[in-house]
Amino acid sequence: MSGSDSPAARLQTLFEGHRLTPTQRRIAHSMVRRAAEVPFLSSVELAELAGVSQPSVTRFAVALGFDGYPALRRHLREVVPSAEPAPRAAGHNEYQQAVVAEIENLRHLAEALADPAPVREAGRTLAAGRPLVVLGLRAAAAQAHGFAYFAAKVHPDVRLLNEGGTMLHDRIDAAVRAGASALLCFALPRHPREVLDALAHAREAGLTVVTVADSAFAPVAKVSDLLLPAAVGTGLAFDTACAPMLLGRVLLEAMCDDLPDAQARLEEFDARAAARGLFVE
Repeated sequence: MSGSDSPAARLQTLFEGHRLTPTQRRIAHSMVRRAAEVPFLSSVELAELAGVSQPSVTRFAVALGFDGYPALRRHLREVVPSAEPAPRAAGHNEYQQAVVAEIENLRHLAEALADPAPVREAGRTLAAGRPLVVLGLRAAAAQAHGFAYFAAKVHPDVRLLNEGGTMLHDRIDAAVRAGASALLCFALPRHPREVLDALAHAREAGLTVVTVADSAFAPVAKVSDLLLPAAVGTGLAFDTACAPMLLGRVLLEAMCDDLPDAQARLEEFDARAAARGLFVE
């Protein structure tokens, strides 16, 4: 996605066009996730954040074309001037701060959606899939389940893969044999190795992989054909995923736009639900 002038988007622009090692991609991923803090971190602090060695951070800066990390940090302070963390608002406790941070993530998502082309492309790809495979494991299982629940109301055949194990590849193969052409993956930290293996297998089997992830530099980027980033909140003990969830709903809308009978299917479902008394009004 483009169209955003947020600190995270500016960082992503800085990294584009560089061939980064897996360790360097991990550093880039960590920087994007904590874009507001990065221009003010030392190399040691960034190394601790990314879980790598301090020399790895130095080599990363050199790979981007800088003399070393201090030069990279000076550059970041120039090109990401809005990234300085705002002081804690008076009277806001840690729970409120987590909400404020999520609001900021949603604002960045809104800016990214100023260019709707990637989402529209993803919507067309998902609408054409018969069946449509939706994958999400561990932290992302809830996002995948929510998307599949609503998608099944408008799409003729949705197959949810939200449990790992030795049968995961088998289920992907079965979907391919049934005619599947696309797989939608929700990938959130911490990223299970099993997801990367499953996406690599899906691409080898001929599926187009569309991924919603927390960063354009998430580990799943290398095994995705189209990656749509939406940041997660990191202020609480467990990450919060309001932006990825909303991006999933936006994808649903884009998919509906390319399903000519989507509205008819919704009306049919509503009629059946009313006849069965499914919902309390």
